Amino acid sequence: MRLETVILLSALLPLCASHGWDPLGWLFHRQGHAQYFGSLQADTPGGECPEECDCPPTFPVAMYCDGRGLTAIPSIPSRIKYLYLQNNAISAVPDLALVNATNLVWLLLHHNQLTSEAIGMKAFSKLEGLERLFLHHNNLTSIPPNLPRSLRDLKINHNRIEKVLPTDLEGMDNLTILHLHDNAVTDLGTSLKSLKSLTQLDMSNNKLIKVPDALPEHLHQFYLEFNSINSLPDDFLGGLAQLQYIRMSHNQLTDKGIPSNTFNVTGLVELDLSYNKLERIPIVSTRLQHLYLQANQIKEFSLGSFCSIVDVTNFSNLQTLRLEGNEISKEDIPSESALCLRRASSIQI
Repeated sequence: MRLETVILLSALLPLCASHGWDPLGWLFHRQGHAQYFGSLQADTPGGECPEECDCPPTFPVAMYCDGRGLTAIPSIPSRIKYLYLQNNAISAVPDLALVNATNLVWLLLHHNQLTSEAIGMKAFSKLEGLERLFLHHNNLTSIPPNLPRSLRDLKINHNRIEKVLPTDLEGMDNLTILHLHDNAVTDLGTSLKSLKSLTQLDMSNNKLIKVPDALPEHLHQFYLEFNSINSLPDDFLGGLAQLQYIRMSHNQLTDKGIPSNTFNVTGLVELDLSYNKLERIPIVSTRLQHLYLQANQIKEFSLGSFCSIVDVTNFSNLQTLRLEGNEISKEDIPSESALCLRRASSIQI
């Protein structure tokens, strides 16, 4: 078999040389001969591939068009499941741009120049199996219409979105990750109500003045940093038994704005309330492991915030406590703290 291969190559090489090209050149000059490489792949078992993209024969369901200076979406073979279009200058997604890409599972369009006006009403409507859609770092002012209800991971952060309507996310029962941070959202209304599977929600660095209504019950991580929230609803964590991580630093929270025992829930693992306007340490569960309260206006180290009873059997599981940048010092820590906070490996004041 090896002898036959050598004979075949020997017969081909003179013919190739007479036409001025090397049949094995693409192996060594892949980046420098993109046009040739693309045409070569049309004859591979993987199928056709636009000349401005790469479709590896070893992974024929993927198409790599990232960082190619593209201004429009190229033709997409129907076999493609994973499409990489990030880091280009694409400004539009017309209705017919993805009409042939009905098998897509991943669509990465982040770091482009997309605007909401240039996305067709039906641009994504045929992608019934799409699970991951990345649209972050574009110029969108709204969530595109008719997104696939199959989505699990939607990243649309670093845009200019101001409003999220209930119809934008309606029916997305499979969505588990939603990144909307670094936009200009002022209110979400009841838009999150239908997201039955959502576990991670990032709304940091927006223009929220209150906590969104109707939070999904399976939420596990909730990020609200860099907003203008000054108070929390009475039943903020009611019905959120799976919530473990809350980050609300860089807001306008005051003691009056936090109902008593709001954070005294057993599920919380990490709570970040740094860079707010708190004057007291809020009461937290003994199950809490990490508490960040730096850069507030706290004037007293209240041990009762961590342990309602201090003895050998009652103690806090807190491991990290940050209180620097407040109006207290190490001398304000009561002696009983060693018993209550016996598991704390780091207390910074």
